[in-house]
Amino acid sequence: MLKGLAITPPVLGRISIGKVVEKNGKRLPEKDDQFTITSQVQGKDGWLLHPLDDELRQGKEEKLRSIPVRLLFNEPELNFRADYTLFDRQSGRPVCVGNGETCKRVTQDGMQSLPCPSPDACPLAKGGTCRPYGRLNVLIGDDDPLGSFVFRTTGFNSIRTLAARLHYFQAISGNRLACLPLELRLRGKSTRQSYGTPIFYVDLTVRGGMDMAAALLTANELDAQRQAAGFDQIALDEAAQRGIGNGAFEDSEEDVSAIVEEFYPTEENTAPIPQTSQHRSKTSLAEKLEHQAQRHNPPLDNHSGSSHEITQA
Repeated sequence: MLKGLAITPPVLGRISIGKVVEKNGKRLPEKDDQFTITSQVQGKDGWLLHPLDDELRQGKEEKLRSIPVRLLFNEPELNFRADYTLFDRQSGRPVCVGNGETCKRVTQDGMQSLPCPSPDACPLAKGGTCRPYGRLNVLIGDDDPLGSFVFRTTGFNSIRTLAARLHYFQAISGNRLACLPLELRLRGKSTRQSYGTPIFYVDLTVRGGMDMAAALLTANELDAQRQAAGFDQIALDEAAQRGIGNGAFEDSEEDVSAIVEEFYPTEENTAPIPQTSQHRSKTSLAEKLEHQAQRHNPPLDNHSGSSHEITQA
């Protein structure tokens, strides 16, 4: 095994809830209110769709907001790796990766292990350049038992929810996380900080149409079948742990430019700051009502409010 090269789960495609679009000559991230499954090939109009994207949409009139999945490993941190990450926006290369206690940082003296005070207290992270960054690998379908699709996110809600679900499912399944029939689901909420704009994040639940008891029985049966066939899940987890820990940074140089473009743009759209004076408030409200009347679109769904500007969490 090459030292310094992180060996991550094989990737067949991507899962996203947004895309990069060109506006006024600049490429900026644009969020969506549904999942999109793409290949690893980019065309002039963006990532090419994976055949599974069309397959999962068959017979559905609504948008793709749930994906049936399984996991590769029993250990939550192997399926979902999350850390604080600082990228160099010029070169696109990672500069520092930490967990709130320690970090690996590229310095003039080479790679160093240093204390990580978290972005709020780190002088290197001023300006919001260091963010939580998570990668979730899941299996879709049964064609390739080791080929995964990766979902990347910098949203607190997605990271917090996925981490909690994975640990809970591992606990209640008796460490049979890789055998559970699960489902990625897109959820939405509005917060005061988002000014009523719907925030969409990713959740992980048991497969649609099943309750927890049925999911646990299915996991037990699959685990027994795998053991009878000689499938060594413990050895697989150990191999993955060694591979991921073999390098300082997980994402390869050929991938980081697209990651920086999507999750670490140089300019981002920000929500308008509420006006304090009564006159400015009335003007702002009138402008909003006029703009809303011009668009005159119905809400996306019951929990999304009346705004159509989508934000990923």
